[in-house]
Amino acid sequence: MTASDWKKTLKQLKSKPTVMEKFIRHNKPKARKNGVASKKCERCGRFGAHIKSYGLNLCRQCFREVAEDIGFKKYS
Repeated sequence: MTASDWKKTLKQLKSKPTVMEKFIRHNKPKARKNGVASKKCERCGRFGAHIKSYGLNLCRQCFREVAEDIGFKKYS
């Protein structure tokens, strides 16, 4: 179903609230509980390479930028 079809369907169902409620209940996107799309960087919004340790919730690129400010030390 394309975005325009979705809008057309909702526009048609506005006059029928019970049917619209049932349509939305069965067709709305589900909340993500696991997988790539469930974890997102709090700083930039990227989905990949997510660091969840210590409650950071940052992608690796953002972590590299703010690591020293947070208090992490880089050892080489």
